Parts: sequence; structure tokens; C-alpha cells
Amino acid sequence: MKTDTDVIIVGAGVGGLVLALSLHQAGIACRVYEAVREIKPLGVGINLLPHATRELDELGLLPALDKIAVRTRESVFYTRHGQFIYGEPAGIDAGYDWPQYSIHRGDLQMALLAAVRQRLGDDSVVVDARCTGVEQDADSVTARFQDNDGNALPPVRGRIAVGCDGIHSVLRKQLYPQEGAPRYSGVNMWRGTTRCKPFLSGASMVRAGWLSTGKMVIYPIRDNIDADGNQLVNWVAEIEAAQPAVRDWNRSGRLEDFFPAFSGWHFDWLDVARLIQDADAILEYPMVDQDPLPTWTQGRMTLLGDAAHPMVPRGSNGAGQAVVDARYLTGQLKRAGLTAEALQDYDRVRVEATTRVVLTNRSNPPDAILREAHVRSADKPYARIEDVISREELEGISRRYKEVAGFDPAALKARAPYV
Repeated sequence: MKTDTDVIIVGAGVGGLVLALSLHQAGIACRVYEAVREIKPLGVGINLLPHATRELDELGLLPALDKIAVRTRESVFYTRHGQFIYGEPAGIDAGYDWPQYSIHRGDLQMALLAAVRQRLGDDSVVVDARCTGVEQDADSVTARFQDNDGNALPPVRGRIAVGCDGIHSVLRKQLYPQEGAPRYSGVNMWRGTTRCKPFLSGASMVRAGWLSTGKMVIYPIRDNIDADGNQLVNWVAEIEAAQPAVRDWNRSGRLEDFFPAFSGWHFDWLDVARLIQDADAILEYPMVDQDPLPTWTQGRMTLLGDAAHPMVPRGSNGAGQAVVDARYLTGQLKRAGLTAEALQDYDRVRVEATTRVVLTNRSNPPDAILREAHVRSADKPYARIEDVISREELEGISRRYKEVAGFDPAALKARAPYV
């Protein structure tokens, strides 16, 4: 049967590009279709945990990532008074065979895009092609596209179609037209990047405060950005709010809307207030997800990444789960061929796994450590953290999340490759 390509990938985000690289590695033809006219390095910082970097290592991408990312050395937690709660090593320093990376999302996407074009050819990613829907029969799929002026483009025929088109996924809406808007978590967040001197280990991921009074996530995403040895530091401010912000990843935020909660955060290890005030730019977004779906698959069409399982960003795990989706799906297509059965096998395993992550991110992600310290201390300074909560309890919160999310050290090392 003649088709334009074997696998039609809708969306050139992290998940779609990793899927393209993985399919190429497995000898499966594919092409990526992206709605925007030009792919630009948008976004701010994200983390790639060891279960994701294992997959990227198997694609030979770690040397490229080491040039543009920071290898995270530790994860540490503080109160809004600057008091230490808990810390643990991360990535290689924690005994993993693979690093944890803190990286600008745009840097990651552009590195993946360059690898796709180098390995698959310049015509492997088609831009200005907005998917309007997918039709299918027993043997094939036909994807329809428009350019950004509304002109219909030639339909594309393939054996499989995968929606990697994010939280506003066209293919998800085709499968679930009555689903409705994303679910607001009750928290708005403001994100920014600031150029500053290294703090703590120089490769620390910090979580501090709590959502009811103001919480921060802070970590460096680029090293040595100038002659003074400054880093580019990513930060996220999160505060509970009755009304959600507008759902636009590129919406500018206003300092006065959230800064009062953090204006007194001047700690000996970092002047957080100054970090916020010195930001290059500020973006505002509501913390949202969707209730898990019973299935992502219909015949020869399926979903991947945020299109399949958007989650609140409280476990540093959204991009990582998209990477794992892409690798697991490729493994099933390699094993069972370009069949609906392969998609069902992928669906059965990954829907269950990511449902656990989505629900755990709502209730007990790693930053539940902050919640417990905040509640048990009544949000007051303490003499010793051990008088508030034991290290064993804190270790338990962290360990359980690793198990749910798929990066328990022993299990990750023992697991057979997906592809």
C-alpha cells in the first residue's frame, strides 16, 4: 500500500520530535507537521529526570544536552522563612546511571529539531501546517491540514497518526468533542528567567514556601552565560487564587499581581525578591490539567504527551512523560508493526502509568514536602526540622513519587530498553 509516510506526527514539541527520532532509530518512516510558520525557542525552564534522560541517552543526545543544559546535582526544600526542610542528591549524584537536566524548554526543542533534520532530512518537519482532523479506514489514515491563512493543504496519507499537539490538541478534541476546558487547580503561576550569580551548589533545584502563602521553584538552566560567570536562572512563583489566569503560554505577567507575597524573601543563600525583580520578562499562566482519559486511541490514531495527559507542573515530569510515551510507542510499533494492535498495547500501558502521575501531581508530588512542613509548623520558624517532621517521612514522600513516576533508581536501572 502506497502512503506519503508511515507515521504522521502532529506537533513538533518535545514529544513529537522525540517520537520522530525514535521511529527513525527503529527504521520506521515518519514526518512531523507543525502548525506555526516558524519554530522558535519559546517557553522557560523544565527538568528532564533520569527516566527521560535514559531515553535521550539511547538516542545519543546527551552530548548535545550537556552543551546547553545544567546537570542538576541536588533537590532542596525550604520554608518561606528560608529555613531548610529537606535535601537529596539528584541525577548522577544520586547514583543514577543518567543525569537530571535543568534546561530551557526552547533550547531543548531546538536541539531536538536540529537532530531530527540532521538524521531524517530537512523535509522531515513541515511547518505552517495546522491539522484540522484525521480520517481513517482499516489500513490507513488521512490527515488534513490548513496553512495559517486558512488555505487547505494537500491531505497526507499514512499508516498511523499520532497527536503530539499539546493541551489544545485538535486530535484530542476529535476523540472527545464534549470534554470541555482544562481543569483549574486553584493555583496561578508566574514564570521568569533572571541572570544572576550561582547559588547553593550552582546546580540546585529549590522548592520553597507553600501555595497558600506563596511558593517558589528556582533552578539554573544555563551556565556561564557571560564573562562574570552568571547563570540563567528559571523561577516559578505559585499562589492559590479563586480565578484562573488566561490560558496563554505567552501571556505577559505583572509584577504587582504576585510580588507582594515574596517581597520579604531575602535569604542568606539567595535574595529571591531581587531575583524576581531582575527578571528579563514574566509570563503568567493558570496551573491546569485534564481528568485522565480512559483511552487515547481510536483505530490507527492515538495521542502522546500533553495531548494525552496534561498534568499540573508539580513533579517536574511533564516533558519526561512525553519522552517515555514516544519511546514506548516506538517499541510497540517496532515489535508489532504499524498496526492498531500496537497502538492498543501502547495505550493500555501508558494510560495507566500516566493516570497515576496526573493524579499524584494533584495530591502528593514532591512539593508535598513543603505542604507538610508548612502545616505542621503552623507556618512559623522552627529551631529544628526534626521537631516538625522526621527525615524518614520526608524521604518517603520523595521515594513514593519516584516509584509512581517511573524513576525509582533500582527499577529504572533494571528495566529493559523500550526500543
